[in-house]
Amino acid sequence: MAAIVQAIGPPTSLSQPNSTKFHLFSRRSLSERKGSIFVGRSDGKVINGLSLHSARGEKLVSHAVEAKQDNAAATSKAGHELLLFEALQEGLEEEMERDPRVCVMGEDVGHYGGSYKVTKGLAPKYGDLRVLDTPIAENSFTGMGIGAAMTGLRPIIEGMNMGFLLLAFNQISNNCGMLHYTSGGQFKIPVVIRGPGGVGRQLGAEHSQRLESYFQSIPGIQMVACSTPYNAKGLMKAAIRSDNPVILFEHVLLYNLKEKIPDEEYICNLEEAEMVRPGEHVTILTYSRMRYHVMQAAKTLVNKGYDPEVIDIRSLKPFDLYTIGNSVKKTHRVLIVEECMRTGGIGASLTAAITENFNDYLDAPIVCLSSQDVPTPYAGTLENWTVVQPAQIVTAVEQLCM
Repeated sequence: MAAIVQAIGPPTSLSQPNSTKFHLFSRRSLSERKGSIFVGRSDGKVINGLSLHSARGEKLVSHAVEAKQDNAAATSKAGHELLLFEALQEGLEEEMERDPRVCVMGEDVGHYGGSYKVTKGLAPKYGDLRVLDTPIAENSFTGMGIGAAMTGLRPIIEGMNMGFLLLAFNQISNNCGMLHYTSGGQFKIPVVIRGPGGVGRQLGAEHSQRLESYFQSIPGIQMVACSTPYNAKGLMKAAIRSDNPVILFEHVLLYNLKEKIPDEEYICNLEEAEMVRPGEHVTILTYSRMRYHVMQAAKTLVNKGYDPEVIDIRSLKPFDLYTIGNSVKKTHRVLIVEECMRTGGIGASLTAAITENFNDYLDAPIVCLSSQDVPTPYAGTLENWTVVQPAQIVTAVEQLCM
């Protein structure tokens, strides 16, 4: 339970849930836990429980257990359509308006508006001190942002490309993730590190990095990956309000994805997965761009008589083992689909967590589809071969359900 409410409770040190806690999962403990949480909506209504509040009293909105019909109902209500990068921009601007301590820094984030226009229009409104253009010096401005967070500000550090943040790895690992602990709790590091990543369209190996596997081993850091305009805005706002350092992964090919989102303010829980499609035969766990490859494959699978359950894990660290565990206990089969590299990737960690906690519920070995362990080729046809495609997902499910 601590893992679910950690991001919205009173500010404390970030701790990865102890694996021994999850060994205690049983039908009884899961049912008790289910009764103690709630599903909120953007209008502030609460279903089956009391409203939870963050340190500042904001309402939490979670769609982690929302069914398909609820999604349809949500989009039919009043709202406005935004592209994913516009949803990120709207969430960022709302938080800058709400809290004067929120600031942005990075290369070209000012009057140019960022490499993918997430910060467009913010510099004229809030000035050059709150929207700070930096030199091409990732290690320096990341360290500056961490220092600013120690003084009480809430910086958002943008990497023009997530691959460039490897230059700041020392700052992120030794300072951002550990200073709250090494200072004995004297300092909080409420910083958000965000930017585009993933395999684009012929961007070459150095601009096609997937750094989830690099950062997951750093103690004290949370990681989330957005996949829709709705959760992009909700996760951005939640990350800014969190007292823990959060890395927000955005996929370069999803920025122009359009969706209607609520007019009312909402945030998403940083530690909850999203039920994309309920099903009975197999649990498919995915995140970011691969969500759409999975849903494309799901259409084919349904036509073939299969009923896959699709979960966007969304929280890459820590995993929402409550939602995942309930699904595994229902379907007894697991397929993981990721764009991360196979060796040491998110899929490998997820496989270990499921095996450790829910092995008795599995009727078949866990299957993990990941990107090839090669530098991403520039040639488009070769690039596609390195990334999981919908046809591979269909084949994997057919073999799992034999």
